[in-house]
Amino acid sequence: MEALTPAERRGALVVVLLLALGAGHDLWRAVRPLPDARGADRLTATPPGPRDARDAPPAPDADPATGVGPRAARALDLNRASASELDALPGIGPVLAARIIAHRERHGPFASREELLAVRGIGPRLLARLAGRVRVGGREPSGVARSDTLPARN
Repeated sequence: MEALTPAERRGALVVVLLLALGAGHDLWRAVRPLPDARGADRLTATPPGPRDARDAPPAPDADPATGVGPRAARALDLNRASASELDALPGIGPVLAARIIAHRERHGPFASREELLAVRGIGPRLLARLAGRVRVGGREPSGVARSDTLPARN
């Protein structure tokens, strides 16, 4: 192997120094997070505890496989849900909610949750996230509002 010239040694030294500076900068940023827009540290501005429903531990009486507890009966019915109700689901925005409703109107009521895979933008991962939050209930037409199915009050 041939010896390096002085210019090659200087070039290698510059590359090593740049890599060391970059690693040191990354380490410094990991230890000291950036302040948010109000100037408070991100670590102190966020209250302790889960930030999102996905971060929360499952209910004590929840099914360990799905993380769904006794509230599964309150899951959103795909055949009756409005766009705003669908938009409130995690991972579903207004555009995807509109696509779900358009699919329901074009192809009729959903027969199973897995039929959501036919909606563009919903894949297996999103379907798995929604599994405990959506259900397929009765086969009423999509134009029937939720309040129409409740008994009248006297």
